[in-house]
Amino acid sequence: MTTMRLSTKAVTLLVLSLVIAVAPLFFPSTFYYRVGSLIFINGLAVTGLVILIGYAGQISLGHAGFFGIGAYACALAPAHLGLHPVLAAVLGAVLSGVVAYVVGKPILRLKGYYLAVASLGFGVLVAMVLANEAWLTGGPDGIAVADPGLRALLRGFGVDLSNAQFWYGFCGLVLVLGAWLALNLYHSPTGRALRALHGSEVAARTVGVDVARYKLNAFVISAVYASVAGSLLALQNRLVTPDMAGFMHSIEMVTMTVLGGAASVPGAILGAAILTALPQVLTVFQEYEQLMLGLVMMLVMIFMRQGLLPSLARLLRGRGG
Repeated sequence: MTTMRLSTKAVTLLVLSLVIAVAPLFFPSTFYYRVGSLIFINGLAVTGLVILIGYAGQISLGHAGFFGIGAYACALAPAHLGLHPVLAAVLGAVLSGVVAYVVGKPILRLKGYYLAVASLGFGVLVAMVLANEAWLTGGPDGIAVADPGLRALLRGFGVDLSNAQFWYGFCGLVLVLGAWLALNLYHSPTGRALRALHGSEVAARTVGVDVARYKLNAFVISAVYASVAGSLLALQNRLVTPDMAGFMHSIEMVTMTVLGGAASVPGAILGAAILTALPQVLTVFQEYEQLMLGLVMMLVMIFMRQGLLPSLARLLRGRGG
């Protein structure tokens, strides 16, 4: 059984790495590198939500708040603390983890839609602070982010990439690392405890699982994932705005996770890829774009309730049997 699990993890990471490496061969322009890097950033954020929703069975409608904290850390820490933007991203991840710990302790005592509304309130609060405290955050217009200088560092080693190519490769590398960590967690004692409380908190508590602690751990880990994703987007765009922490962004993240398969890391990344790339494809339909996007999501949710990738995998296994 252990060999099977290891091979499944290895295959997932290998396929993900191959897709990232081979996809540029089919890109007709540099615009597609930009879309690819956005897919990887969203994929990293939803990988964190897989740990919270898919593993631990908890819901959050305010995770864009942590995304915004990571993004704004890359803008504010260099300007006010003199930190390098990369170190600012690390600071943002630590700050998001601390905030998630403080906020998670009370709200994770709630269940169901009470938890959803409480987490939503946190996300709205962060977005309001970022939009209204213009003296610090630049207000609705946002604030510029300093150049991290990573491309210049690569040129020192003889590697010269365009801006779009660099961020495509860098974000892809971070996504593979994030997926590897999440897959390792799944088969760890912590992962088994999270899946136990997902099935039944009462049963998990009966066999000795500290339910409150493991729920909080999942919340903190997922917040750090979202923060790192926000930092990547800030460093790439060189500009941050309050929309990054907005309510609709939180809904998009949860939708990506559920669409591909909330309990599946590759499924959630697939969901992120679809919802990031599909609007680019549907622009040819202009005013019908949102209608068609909503229709695709409804059909998947109706006929593939476990998510797109797990449902397709089960269908293929059925045909193979």
